[in-house]
Amino acid sequence: MPGMARRPESSGYPAAMPEPIRIVPYDPRWRADFARLNLEWLERWFTVEPVDREVLGDPERHILADGGRVLFAVDAAGRALGTVALRHEGQGVYELTKMAVDPQARGRGIGRQLLQAAVDAWHALGGRELFLESSRKLGPALALYESAGFRHRSAPRPGSHYARADVYMVYEPDA
Repeated sequence: MPGMARRPESSGYPAAMPEPIRIVPYDPRWRADFARLNLEWLERWFTVEPVDREVLGDPERHILADGGRVLFAVDAAGRALGTVALRHEGQGVYELTKMAVDPQARGRGIGRQLLQAAVDAWHALGGRELFLESSRKLGPALALYESAGFRHRSAPRPGSHYARADVYMVYEPDA
């Protein structure tokens, strides 16, 4: 099967394993993918808000310029299969935002890899608080966040950017 690596049958692994995914920092070649991946889920579940269009249209200005990060999950051919961003709010506070995985690539653990890479980047940046806003409509995403150490707080958060947000979570892995 194309894109599948073969493993020996005696290894205890299935005969075919998906090709490896790398998590890489932002590169302008994936700018359109940042928008595409996020617009897919936003349009399916919600209305795309003006703040979404601003950020997705210019991540360099709205995320990277203020000390944030954009990460991508890419396959061996360099195709972006997922993305996540850390938006710096100031004073070591970061928002985990714009996390998306291509529908054709879901179920492969890419979301978990992206989330872990974002948490690692937040630590490397010396962040003091990491939060996210979401919606109860996105049950699988909420379960992923909870399993990674995000804890629910009163929603919406003061100063929320999103009309759709009815979930506010803060990263507290030891809570």
